[in-house]
Formats: sequence, C-alpha cells, structure tokens
Amino acid sequence: MTPSRVRNLPDHSRMNSSGMKQLVVIGGGVVGVTTAWALAEAGHRVTLVEREATLGTGASRANGGQLSYRYVSPLADAGVPLKALRWLLDPDGPLRFKPDGTTAQWRWLASFLAHCRGPVNRRTTERLLELGAFSQQCFGELQRHAALDAIALRTPGKLVVYRKPEEFARVAARTPAGGPERALTRDECLAIEPSLGDGGAQWLAGGIFTSGEAVADCHALSVQLGERLARHPNFRGRVKANATGFAVEGDRVVALRTDQGDLVADGIVLAAGLQSAALADLVGVRLPLYPLKGYSLSAPINGVHRPPTVSVTDFERKTLYARIGDQLRVAAMVDLVGDDTSIDPKRLAALQRNVRETFPKAADYEHAVPWAGLRPATPSGAPMLGETPLRGLWLNVGHGALGFTFSFGSARIVADLVSGKPSPIALDGLQLRAA
Repeated sequence: MTPSRVRNLPDHSRMNSSGMKQLVVIGGGVVGVTTAWALAEAGHRVTLVEREATLGTGASRANGGQLSYRYVSPLADAGVPLKALRWLLDPDGPLRFKPDGTTAQWRWLASFLAHCRGPVNRRTTERLLELGAFSQQCFGELQRHAALDAIALRTPGKLVVYRKPEEFARVAARTPAGGPERALTRDECLAIEPSLGDGGAQWLAGGIFTSGEAVADCHALSVQLGERLARHPNFRGRVKANATGFAVEGDRVVALRTDQGDLVADGIVLAAGLQSAALADLVGVRLPLYPLKGYSLSAPINGVHRPPTVSVTDFERKTLYARIGDQLRVAAMVDLVGDDTSIDPKRLAALQRNVRETFPKAADYEHAVPWAGLRPATPSGAPMLGETPLRGLWLNVGHGALGFTFSFGSARIVADLVSGKPSPIALDGLQLRAA
C-alpha cells in the first residue's frame, strides 16, 4: 500500500456527512488490532501501521494467555515496597531491578511508590474491575461478529493459590459470600485441580477460585482478527513501516510520518506499546510508560502428561499456568531492566525450577520454548485511554500485564470516543493525567 503524502491534507473543520473519519492505528499487537477492528466496526476507514512483517510479535507473542477479568489488582499497593525488598534478595524471586541509566526509570519508580497506598490501590482496582467486566462483554460481542475459531479459547475458571496461611486468611476474609469468587481450603483446591497434588502440595494453604475466567492464545487471536480485519469493508490496509513522527497543524495532528511516507488522517491512535512513549514525546506529550519484562515457557503436552485444567496463578511466586491448546504456558516475573528482550539464563532456570516443583507432570519441560517480552506499564497499573492535549492524537496504551484482558474493552472505549460518543464506562483513573 502506498501512503498518502501530507500535501493532500483533508479539511479538518468538518467530518463527512456520514461521520466517517480516516484513521490510522499504530501497533499490530492485540491492543492495536482490536482497536482497528472496533474503529472499522464503528464506521471509520482504518489503516493499521506495524513495523514487523506479522502481527502479534511483541508482548502479544507468548504471554500468559489468561483472560482474568476479575483478577485485576494493580502491582502498586500498600506493602509492596517492603515485599519488593524481600523479592530482590531472593535470586529466584519474582522481581529484579537493574538501573538502566535513564531518568525515565527513576521517574517511573518514584511515581510507582507514590501509588503504593491502600486507598489509591482500591480506587484503581475498582476502575479496573469495571473495565474488566466491560472487556469481557466486548469479547463476547467480538466472538459473535468475527467468529474467531482458532484461538484455543477455554473458560475453565481461575484458581489463585496461596503458600502463606496468613496471606490466604487475609484474602479469604475479604471474599464476599455468594459472588463469583470462592475461598477454597487446601483439599478443595486439590479437588478442583488434582494436578496440584503431583508435586506434593505441602506448600498449599488455600486458594480463591473464580468461575468463568478464560484462557486463549493471544498471538493466534491477533493474527486471526487481523485476517478478519483485512476483509472488513472499512479497512484500508496494513502498512509495514516504522512510525517516525507526526505532521502537526496548530494544535492538531494531521498525518503520521513513516519511513515509507506520510499517512494523512483525521485521527491517529497510539497503540504501539512502549514505542508509543517515544512517538508521543516527539510532539511534547509525555507518557509515563516503563517496560515490565516478563518471561514465559511454552511446553508441549502429550498423552503422558497431566496439565492443570483450570487456569492457575501462584500468588506469592507471581507465576501463571494455563493450558493453551496442546501446550502449557507458564508466565512469570517482573524485571525492571529497561528495554531489554534478551533471555537471562538464570531467570529461565529459576522459572524451570518453579514449574517442575509445582506441576512436575504437566508437560514436556525439556522441549519448552522460552520467551521474554516487555509489557508497557503505567505507575498506577491502569491503562491510558482517550485523546491527548494534541487534538487528533488518541491513546490506547499502558495495559501492563493485562493487555490481553483489557484489549477488547479498551478498543471499544477508544472507538466510541473517536466517534464523538461518551465512554461506556467512567474514565477517571484511565486517562493520561491520572497515570
């Protein structure tokens, strides 16, 4: 596809009579693809820009695969700084920090610590729960319209297991009776997920089970939705290009600059993960994003293995286990080490020890495929949605480890806002100024 040149600028004083806009979405991960789909469904003409040859190659490639609509508590909370110190002293701990030599890292950490307060965490969690519930609804609608049939979707429910009795007792006491979440004893956890007993389970204090939570292949969804998008009557095509900046007239963005030429647009949506921060900075919009590096293993399952049926999260070790098709996906760790996607052998070995201890019979770990990815996170843990101070430049960024879960609802919200409609949920806490 040949990009338009900026000299052919549209008249931004009005939309056409149908309300249709010419829009560009930057980013071909699950957030960018769902955003492009939602905008096309809303009646706009959409172009998708992705620098890689295929979709879903970044944080969407081999993430945990859990659609955790009700388990959305942000990392920033009271008590986390003290826990972080203990984690940092543990070579196999879920957190690692290494100064990367940038002021952005220290600014992000300072803001993160400012959000580590109980009242702030509770407000953020309430808003994320609302976003999660809305995203679950939007995913159901997407499934009905796009008929995604190759994404290994299952709805086994989610079991969060606890190793420390005092931690489990605290969480169980806050779990309301009669809701979707149930506090389970050790024996009840083993009854609902027998494979937890394969490693002995002497460590297991109890768990919280939530019915209806799902797992799916995020990469496969990104690719298949991209195929559906290519056939959408409002889709103008995908451009393989590096976004390099913006053309601005007054207080409005009027075109995206790329290494393949300029793309004229009535609006541009930044959904490019970490790249979004560097692009926004070019026009004076600072996005408080920092990469939370995570690791995963994708281990094959065959007839001799006993993988978990439900989606499992080990709370203390911050490790996720999900069967996705014929593989066990194990995802863990938060490394604050900058823009580094290399696989650290020591972290990988720690993950292998973890999974072999917890689920020794679940998969063929000798042939597990390792992966490392960067999850773009805000200090608060909430994504940033909506228009920036520069008109025509929109955000759908900062989802952290919950990009897959929130992508469907975030895409619909941004599509409504771009279309001049009110957001379907309250946006306080989910905008740039709140991050």
